[in-house]
Amino acid sequence: MSIKLLIADDEDTIRNGIAKYIQLHTDRFDRIYLAANGKEALDTIFRDKPDILFLDVQMPLMTGIEVMQEARRADALPYTMILSAYDEFKYCQQALRLGAKEYLLKPVRSSDILRMANHAADELFGVKEQPRMENVEEKNYLVELAKEYVEEHYYENLMLADVAQKAGISAGYLSTLFQRQLSKGFVDYLNEIRVEHACAYLRQNYLKTYEVAYKVGFRDEKYFSKVFKKIKGQSPSEYRKQNQ
Repeated sequence: MSIKLLIADDEDTIRNGIAKYIQLHTDRFDRIYLAANGKEALDTIFRDKPDILFLDVQMPLMTGIEVMQEARRADALPYTMILSAYDEFKYCQQALRLGAKEYLLKPVRSSDILRMANHAADELFGVKEQPRMENVEEKNYLVELAKEYVEEHYYENLMLADVAQKAGISAGYLSTLFQRQLSKGFVDYLNEIRVEHACAYLRQNYLKTYEVAYKVGFRDEKYFSKVFKKIKGQSPSEYRKQNQ
């Protein structure tokens, strides 16, 4: 099924960057149109009838709100998601009243935009069949997305299911990808990340061992020491002394 996407943003780096990222990581969208101002966006909506729209609020010639108003009057408004640097309530309120599905504040990660684009396509046309995930590039992308999330949230009470939800796949499938690509399970990978951050704290030498353990996401000092020794071959205190 042909799915058409429009990205309307007056910043070239944002507009082109989103398009390239989506093209690189999925073949789901047959056509991706770009608009550098509100008038171009509206013309593209009327001419090419895109299914999904990422729309900036403040653009030359016409604002995103005005684009939505005109498209809605003509009953031609696509599935619209707002990307804006403005957090004023009036903009958000107007956009949602006009039918926007999301109102996101910049900067927004390209990976999050891709996930929302796929979610919009799922709502409009049904969920894409799972066999697409057998593509090697897609597998690599999912693992990188998971690794990125772990790196940012390692200190939390992080579970495999949490990361899988962010990647948009099942916990079992993500676990399989970790084993195939990294030759280790999710917990082992998470522990390695936590221990590397713990090493940085130990070298600074201003936190006690139990404080370091809690700082990097462990809730038990003994378990932390056990995991640390397994990975580094020495206890946290030995590592601290050696790296003074």
